[in-house]
Amino acid sequence: MTSVTPASFTPDEGLPRPQSLVDAMGPALDAQETGTSLWAGAFRRLRRDPSAIVGAVIVTIFVLVAVFAPVLAPYEPARTQWANQITPTTLPPFSAEHPLGLDSFGSDFLTQLIHGARQSLIIGIVSTLLGLAGGALLGGLAGAFGGWVDTLVMRIVDILLSIPALLLAVSVAAIVGRRPEALMIAIAAAQVPIFARLLRGSMLRQRGQDYVLASTSLGLRRRTIVMAHVLPNSLGPVIVQATLVLATAIIEVAALSYLGMGSPDPTVAEWGRMLVRGQERLQSYPHLTLLPGLCIAVTALGFTLLGEALREALDPKSRG
Repeated sequence: MTSVTPASFTPDEGLPRPQSLVDAMGPALDAQETGTSLWAGAFRRLRRDPSAIVGAVIVTIFVLVAVFAPVLAPYEPARTQWANQITPTTLPPFSAEHPLGLDSFGSDFLTQLIHGARQSLIIGIVSTLLGLAGGALLGGLAGAFGGWVDTLVMRIVDILLSIPALLLAVSVAAIVGRRPEALMIAIAAAQVPIFARLLRGSMLRQRGQDYVLASTSLGLRRRTIVMAHVLPNSLGPVIVQATLVLATAIIEVAALSYLGMGSPDPTVAEWGRMLVRGQERLQSYPHLTLLPGLCIAVTALGFTLLGEALREALDPKSRG
């Protein structure tokens, strides 16, 4: 008897047969299962986060003002040719020539505020980079070698952490001297243990992952595994912390300048020093103190909002 194959089961001639379920489902599955990298996904979540947007706007304005300070400022920061208008008890009123008036030294106050942003940005970024470099060196050694190296490095870090950050910064600044470089070194010294502990912990977590065990079983050298796999995958939390530390660095710059640890040149515009100058006329001219303090607070808030939003965006537990 001749069997007849049902027409519904007759294979389509001339069409390629699917090699897998993914090929069979075609573009519909591709559109649903398209993967994204860690940072691409984090950026997508940041664009939908209101706090991240607010923080990014504040940080962008601060950076633009600092970078283009010579263009935005109406005068040079060291010009004091209006000092003859200053008396021990009064300052000239606001005018079109000086929208925020003059400070106690006869300089345009708006110019001082704008150039103070540049000084805070430079010292804050350089000190954070120095602290990140020192902390990455110590944390990388501890996380890569372990054993007695880890113990030695972490005891050094514990000693640094036992000293209050501001006290450590003041001590370093007093030893190095009163200049901007001293502020950078002082603030960086207080940040080194933060980055060291964070990178060490992140590397220890990565060393227990399956891909590290697979690389070890394949015979790869420790240096290759650490530099090519463990260290790159451990830098995410460190980068997020650097954003948050920038906010602290700006506050510490103002604090050390307030304590007289900044540049000895009185014509250098620094928000912390402007706070000290404004205290002398706080009751009669409160804007001399309030405006620099507001600039410090808003700038630190911007970096904090952006850093916290970035931390949440990179946290696997918060991904939806």
